Amino acid sequence: MNPNQKIIQELTAFFSISRELASCPDLDEALGKILKIMDEQLGLHRSSILLLQGDSGELSTEIAHGLSESEKQKGRFKVGEGITGAVLKTGDPIVVPDIDLEPRFLNRTGSRSQRSREKLAFLAVPLTFQGRNIGVLSADRTIAGEGSDLDEDLRVLTTISSIIAQAVVLRKRFSEEKKRLEDQTVRLEHALKNRYAIDGWIGRSRIMQQVSESVHLVSRSRATVLIMGESGTGKEVIAKAIHFNSPRNKKPFIQINCAAIPESLLESELFGHEKGAFTGAHIARPGKFELAHEGTLFLDEIGEISPAVQVKLLRVLQERVVERIGGSKTVPIDVRIIAATNRNLEEAIRKNQFREDLYYRLNVVPIFLPPLRQRKEDISLLAAHFLSRFNEENGRSVEMTPGAIEAMIQHDWPGNVRELENMLERLVVMSPKDFVSQEDVVRTLALFPTKQPSLPERSPDSRAETTYLPRHSSNGQEETLLPQAVSDLERKRILDVLDRCGWIKTRAASLLGITARQLGYRMMKYGIDSGPPFMVDKERKP
Repeated sequence: MNPNQKIIQELTAFFSISRELASCPDLDEALGKILKIMDEQLGLHRSSILLLQGDSGELSTEIAHGLSESEKQKGRFKVGEGITGAVLKTGDPIVVPDIDLEPRFLNRTGSRSQRSREKLAFLAVPLTFQGRNIGVLSADRTIAGEGSDLDEDLRVLTTISSIIAQAVVLRKRFSEEKKRLEDQTVRLEHALKNRYAIDGWIGRSRIMQQVSESVHLVSRSRATVLIMGESGTGKEVIAKAIHFNSPRNKKPFIQINCAAIPESLLESELFGHEKGAFTGAHIARPGKFELAHEGTLFLDEIGEISPAVQVKLLRVLQERVVERIGGSKTVPIDVRIIAATNRNLEEAIRKNQFREDLYYRLNVVPIFLPPLRQRKEDISLLAAHFLSRFNEENGRSVEMTPGAIEAMIQHDWPGNVRELENMLERLVVMSPKDFVSQEDVVRTLALFPTKQPSLPERSPDSRAETTYLPRHSSNGQEETLLPQAVSDLERKRILDVLDRCGWIKTRAASLLGITARQLGYRMMKYGIDSGPPFMVDKERKP
């Protein structure tokens, strides 16, 4: 080959290499094609890119052409070991004119053992970026007669190494970032599985054990689930537990609160829209169903959707396809539906507020979550769980006294588990002490009063909590409730009963015909301490 042909060949190869780097989005694929160009256009065979591994301090073969996968795995060198390790250590290129005559050439991969007896040269140059050696680029050259110019081959290989050095660095950084994200994903998956692990739920009541068993069974299937229960009972937690314990746990969990989105926007949120479908629709947008493909869609407050949206939702459940607003194409979906409501949907059906056919589509597997007041044996465990979590989040070490637990058990919790969780967070954040007493619980509940849920009627002479408002007598004149004299009598009565019961508040409340919570309110109102001096310390942490 004359000098002009050699120059044209090299320029063509350099152009092809630059084009691959510029056009191929996958760096591994681009670097692999570059090594192939070196083989086919420049006669540099068995080329390899070896990179320094920070964790082991070794060079390992990352990308190669003409080597099998097992041969690549064998291509590892310590810094200074063999020809390749020496190039990394010194930063100087090395040319071996005949590998059979060079004792430092290790043939670590074994790829040259079965070759014919032609003379084989080996060239290795450092991969350098910003003055730092990050790896080695190496290749073989078959020597045929006296026509090979190894100095020229070394110049070409050095030029290629300078062209690809930045791409190699980017590849290394992408690989490290990918590994970091994969490790983070694994940690998050473990955390989510642990958080929503069925066996790890906080609850020992029989009814919650039945709920746990139902979730365990339904998680394996793709059946539609309807979760019913009062606000704050943990419907979202159950939905996530079903998803993260199902075969779909690596796919999206998408949730939408149907009551929080205006009716005019809910249809677009669920089914998506095409560009120009309505004013403001400047771009096409997929809906929640498409985003949840192969995963789970959680429809919270399903009882609040309008009749028009109910019709479209029924079609999606029946046909498993969605049609965007303003579009004509149907999009197949594979989505597991979990719906939740705090409404009585059967009553809504009787009032023509909810479609009966949609109800039966949703109610394939019903799960009912009881209110907290119906499983009070779980309160102490839930309280301990939340206390531990908020202590960790806020760097505190607050504990609860037995009296505090008793006050929580006596409370009716109209806000259910969410109310308990919020109260404990307030106590941990705001408490100046390292313990929570009964008085702390009673005081906190008094500061944030909530309407009690359908409590049983009390007898007329019971000391139920009273709202101090004017009332009308039979002759139409207003009279004041509970004047000062009655207040004094009530205070004296409470003190007498407490003394008789040894200041055991639950027993005193029972004799007075009120709850322990109501007794706590009255003691605060009348300035009654938690007990005589010799009893107070029982409510204190030593």
